[in-house]
Amino acid sequence: MTLGLNNLDVTKVTYFKLNNEINIPVDGKIPLNKDREAIKAFFTENVEPNTKKFASFKEHIDYLIDNNFIEKDVIAEYPFDFIEDLYQELLAKHFQFKSFMAAYKLYNQYILKTDDGDLYLENYEMRILFNALLYAHGDQKLAKTLAIEMIEQRYQPATPSFLNAGRKRRGEYVSCFLLQVTDDMNSIGRTINSALQLSRIGGGVGITLSNLRESGSPIKGVANSSSGVLPVMKLLEDSFSYSNQLGQRQGAGAVYLNVFHPDIIDFLSAKKENADEKIRVKTLSLGVIVPDKYYELIREDADMYLFSPYSVERVYGKPFSYIDITKEYDNMVADPRIKKYKINARELEDEISKLQQESGYPYVLNIDTVNRDNPIEGKVIMSNLCTEIQQVQTPSEINDAQEYVKMGTDVSCNLGSTNIYNMMKTPDFGKSIRAMTRALTYVSDVSDIQAVPSVANGNKLNHSIGLGAMGLHTYLASQHIEYGSPESIEFIGVYFMLLNYWTLVESNEIAKERNETFYNFEKSAYANGSYFDKYINTSFAPKSELVKKLFAGIDMPTQEEWSKLKDSVMKDGLYNAYRLAVAPNGSISYINNTSASLQPVTRLVEERQEKKNGKLYFPAPLLDNDTIKFYKSAYDTDMRKVIDVYASAQEHVDQGMSLTLFMRSEIPEGIYEWKTDSKQTTRDLSILRNYAYYKGIKSLYYVRTFTENNDEIGSNECESCSI
Repeated sequence: MTLGLNNLDVTKVTYFKLNNEINIPVDGKIPLNKDREAIKAFFTENVEPNTKKFASFKEHIDYLIDNNFIEKDVIAEYPFDFIEDLYQELLAKHFQFKSFMAAYKLYNQYILKTDDGDLYLENYEMRILFNALLYAHGDQKLAKTLAIEMIEQRYQPATPSFLNAGRKRRGEYVSCFLLQVTDDMNSIGRTINSALQLSRIGGGVGITLSNLRESGSPIKGVANSSSGVLPVMKLLEDSFSYSNQLGQRQGAGAVYLNVFHPDIIDFLSAKKENADEKIRVKTLSLGVIVPDKYYELIREDADMYLFSPYSVERVYGKPFSYIDITKEYDNMVADPRIKKYKINARELEDEISKLQQESGYPYVLNIDTVNRDNPIEGKVIMSNLCTEIQQVQTPSEINDAQEYVKMGTDVSCNLGSTNIYNMMKTPDFGKSIRAMTRALTYVSDVSDIQAVPSVANGNKLNHSIGLGAMGLHTYLASQHIEYGSPESIEFIGVYFMLLNYWTLVESNEIAKERNETFYNFEKSAYANGSYFDKYINTSFAPKSELVKKLFAGIDMPTQEEWSKLKDSVMKDGLYNAYRLAVAPNGSISYINNTSASLQPVTRLVEERQEKKNGKLYFPAPLLDNDTIKFYKSAYDTDMRKVIDVYASAQEHVDQGMSLTLFMRSEIPEGIYEWKTDSKQTTRDLSILRNYAYYKGIKSLYYVRTFTENNDEIGSNECESCSI
């Protein structure tokens, strides 16, 4: 008789100890065999004795339905024999976890358990089964395709989708939300309520405060009445802290502010460690919205003017976020009706760098770059908690009863990732991507966030999705290619060109089937065909012999095929307004035994702090004596190489990518040619931000700094070990 998970004595199990031994070199070698032993011990000591047993598959499913664990309607869409056969087909794949971290994360965070948390009620194959059945919505062929894509780890839905698929008692399938506040108390109140509701149901919430009048501006003609954006930030932080999903998550909110907003210095100061407690925000993430004009003023070492959103809206008749500041800057400077404040551009740039050194914030959104590449009618004004979602929004108007006089559009995003290493072995690249596009589209179709009507409206009109990728460094290492090399940059560009092509093909097919396009399709660059011109005029097929070899056996769309796709899209439209985005996907990448996103690994053996069980260790995927030399730490990599890799992918991505910069406080000699000493300075960060801007990067996520004091990188010994 099992004691159950709640009575498991972690001091008597061996898998934690075995996993920890990976980080203790033996004769100068990393003992990877200890991780394999930890996997076996985990299943023997934890999973097998604590999984509820059933006499048959039918009894198992009936139990899950009868006890309100699984949605009956999802099961009812298919003949039961089909479901059982599909499950058996998944089991016949004999999936094996390749790291202890993967198995531990899956069973700890994703696998369904009894209400008392004492027994597991499913395995990996069954979690995949329920995902496939849900997304296929009764389509047996699609369900089978998706199940195979997931068990062979070519496709990984984002955490909210993968966790909640098929469950009766669940959160939302969508990953995150974007909201804007307009400059009135009704909008502020509604946004705080929305933050509470969205934080309760799941996902992170990004909010732009750029439209709010600055501190000291008038309210109803009374001068110096407004308190500016800081009190609203505090209200939002408290809302996220209060509505924290039963204590599972803390402060998953981000606020954005335009660098030309008069409160920008106070906004940045609120995140500093020494900030007054009255204004300091501890858990809220900060992002800055940066127009091209800012970079021009930095380059010229000029003064810059900050403009009152209150007076700008009165003059232009629309909220501050919707003004093209780069285009209108000189006009606004010259307009006496617009209140303005003068600061030095490089002093602000230095403040941004100082805060990034101290906290990793703010994120940076290059808003003009985003809108130049935006194929959809309208204006992108902000991003999300992880900077990869960039979609058109329109403002709402709310009356004193907190009712929508005019319904605007805000954003909910549902995400999924391809696993690059496994995708490069797929028997049919196009079939895989088309199936993933269908799965993500289903999540958009069924999402209806009634608590925030503007989010529901945006999703209903746009059907946006976000397919991305993870595991670039793992794949490059497996092929003995250096991260950041010309071949790696060429490879990722071709890979994302293929993602772009096949998601377009499938979105066009869905539009044909349903005789429906996203809202305002006829005003988009897709409808007039201009979006496709670069693909028709230039070949993006592999050019170097090495990259050609990597893509051998994978169909490469010709310029003629791009031209045919253009004609088809102009004729029948697209169903999804947005299709591609690259999330950080750090946690879910462990389950896929691959490196996170498109970034380099931070160490050969990654260290993770678990709340209850101390430190866990994750060896770089596919690490062996052949790949070790290609697994250089991100902290020892020239960040311009990372930027170049992301820029190559960005050319084909209609939204953004979460690009983290990894820096050492003591920079190794020879990485950056402008360095005369080893100490990281604010100038280093400024140079890299500007380099990213000039390379066409839309957004920068965190700046992570490794300091010798906190040893963030884990065991330094392992950095130079052999296997």
